[in-house]
Amino acid sequence: MASTVGVIFSSINDENVPELTRVRSMGSVPYGGRYRIIDFALSNMVNSGITTVGVITKQNYQSLMDHLGTGKDWDLARKEGGLILLPPYSDESETLYKGRLEALKGATSFLKKCKQDYVVLSDSDSVYKLDYSDVIKFHEEKNADITLVYHEHKVTKSRYYITFDTDKEGRLDDICINPVARGVKKNYINVMVARTSFLLNLIQDAIQHGYNSFGRDILVPGVKNKNLRLYGYKLEGYYANIDSLVAYFNSNMDLLKKDIRNEVFGARDVYTKVNDSAPAKFTDGAVVKNSLISDGCVIEGTVENCILFRGVKIGKGAVVKNCILMTDNYVGHDCNLAYVVSDKNSIIRDNRVLAGCELQPYFIGKGSLI
Repeated sequence: MASTVGVIFSSINDENVPELTRVRSMGSVPYGGRYRIIDFALSNMVNSGITTVGVITKQNYQSLMDHLGTGKDWDLARKEGGLILLPPYSDESETLYKGRLEALKGATSFLKKCKQDYVVLSDSDSVYKLDYSDVIKFHEEKNADITLVYHEHKVTKSRYYITFDTDKEGRLDDICINPVARGVKKNYINVMVARTSFLLNLIQDAIQHGYNSFGRDILVPGVKNKNLRLYGYKLEGYYANIDSLVAYFNSNMDLLKKDIRNEVFGARDVYTKVNDSAPAKFTDGAVVKNSLISDGCVIEGTVENCILFRGVKIGKGAVVKNCILMTDNYVGHDCNLAYVVSDKNSIIRDNRVLAGCELQPYFIGKGSLI
C-alpha cells in the first residue's frame, strides 16, 4: 500500500445536510460523541497502510483544518507525504469547483507529483470499515480500469445516487443514476480505485471534452459502450450514508446498539483528534440509561438513549431522551427534550419543552439560545 495515495473529498456532499454544514464542511460534522465523519475515511486509509492523503477542501473548512491539524493523530505528520490539504480550485482558476470532475482537476498537480501507482478516492459522508488493500488486490486481479465499491441495501433516498448491476465476474453490465425502482440494490458508496496515470489521463480527456459529471459523462458511457473496464467490489458489514439529518440521527442512534458499536469501533481503530478533558461527572440525582457520555459532561438530570459530546451539562430535573447534544451544550433545570439534535455551544434555558420525532428530529443551530 506504499504505492497508493488517498484523496478525500471533504465537501462534495455538503448540500445534503444543510443544517449541519452551514458552518462546516461535511467531513467535519461531529459524530458519535467525539469523532468527525472524515475520521472514518481517513482511518480506513491509514489502517490500510496509505501514508499520503490529500484532502480536497471547498468552503467552511476552518473547522476541518482545526480538526486535522498536522495529521499527527493519524500518524500523518511526515516529512514526505502525510496529510495534505488541497485548495478548492486549480492552478489556472480561482473559481470554486462545482462537481467531482472540477475538484479532481484542481488536484491534478498534487497527483502528478505523487509517485504512487494507485489512487483511492473517497467521500467523507459515510460510516464504514474497509481495508483498501483488499480493493487494490481485487482491482489488480481483474485488470480493471476503475473499481467502484458498493454496498447492498434498500434504496429509499431521493437525492443523487448511483446503482449498478454486475456480471458473475464482477464487471459492471448496467448502471443507473437515480433509478425509479426501489428495493435492495448495489449502491455505489463513492469510493473508487484506479491507477494514478489512468485517472490523470481520464481527467484530462474529460476537461478537453467539456464533461461536467463523473457519473453521467464517464461512468455511464463507460458501461454502455464497454470502453472502460469497470468492476464492483462489495463492502460487507455496517454502512451508513449521512445524506440527511434523519440519516445522521439514525446512524448515531445505531451506535447505542452494542453489536453495531463493536463493529464500527472494534478490530481496527478509528482515529480522531485527541482532547484532554476531565471525566464525566454524575451527581446523586442523575439517571443515565443506554447512552454514550463523553468526557467533561456534568449530568444532574435524566438521560436516556442519548449521545452527549464533550462538555454537555444537564440540569436538575431535566429529562433528555433520544437526543444528540454536541459539544458544550447546556440544558437547564426541569427541561424536557425528545428527539433533539443540538449543534455546538447551544443553551436551553430552564423549563423548556422541545420535541421532534424519529422521522424529523428537532434541530437547534450552533450557538443558539432557547
